[in-house]
Amino acid sequence: MTRSRLAPGTGIVTVPGAAPVLRTSGGEFLRIDTGGVTGEALVRRLTGEETPGGPTPGEDPETAELTRLVEAFEAGGHAVPVPPRAPLAGRTVHVLGDPVLTGPVARCAGAEGAEVRRITPDQVAEFARATSDHHRPGGRVAVVWCLDSPVAEGLWDTADRLPDRRIAWLRCHREGSHSWIEPLAAAPGDVTSRHVRLRRLAATPAHRELAAYWAGHRTPDTGPHPTEASAALIAALLTADLIAWAEAEAAGPDGVGFPTGPPTGLPTGLPTGLPARRRLRRIDLRDLTFTEHPVLPVPDVAPLPAPAPVRTRAGASAAEARP
Repeated sequence: MTRSRLAPGTGIVTVPGAAPVLRTSGGEFLRIDTGGVTGEALVRRLTGEETPGGPTPGEDPETAELTRLVEAFEAGGHAVPVPPRAPLAGRTVHVLGDPVLTGPVARCAGAEGAEVRRITPDQVAEFARATSDHHRPGGRVAVVWCLDSPVAEGLWDTADRLPDRRIAWLRCHREGSHSWIEPLAAAPGDVTSRHVRLRRLAATPAHRELAAYWAGHRTPDTGPHPTEASAALIAALLTADLIAWAEAEAAGPDGVGFPTGPPTGLPTGLPTGLPARRRLRRIDLRDLTFTEHPVLPVPDVAPLPAPAPVRTRAGASAAEARP
């Protein structure tokens, strides 16, 4: 008999005079066809209340049917092994940046099973420069860089190469009273910090002013800095993106369940459930609200062709012409 229990968030509702009903983690109610198994036996099995030393599969025909029923729960994701596997188990998350944010991120990621390590910008550059699998920690490794300030020019250029090395790349920064969580990049072609900058410049008529702000042509920062509550919110949202990445990586090389683009026609007001790799979040530190905005990578543009020489007379170009 397999050892499984009801998945977190699920439950079995015993309706008086009727068959038991499954309440899923999403809040749906599903009727259970228990076959020849009693509802009481199913509840005992999935809540770990079997009688010690009970019958073996060869002694009780109901036990084999109960096992098949539990396996159906497992296949549907409504039952999980005991103990359940943490969502970030087997993943290494490197964090760096400002302690007001990296501390909560480290605690949240660690609580979800990740091995959390502190890292320096120089070590990030080493990861990005690695040219072989032996020297680069790809596939199950993420780098999370958190800033309580705007991003300095060129600071994240090297880290933008991490997805090419199969290292997940997640980042956040603050601009005045807003913190921005940029899309998680985990593979070549994902949205990088450079792409986000280009998209934001293209989306505002104040692109010259925004570029000057990023370049440091601004008055001294007046905050507000993240509080314990807002830092916890930012850390929770970053950890949610890491969990989405881990689930997609576990699904296989095709990234099943981790879409590469958002549905079309989505508004940009309230949260929309956009995929982590195509979602830019803006958190208002004044009231702890946030919005989600779809963002796509910026394709490389082919260089313009060299201008053709201007002929000024037969057999001579402009460069050859004499005044």
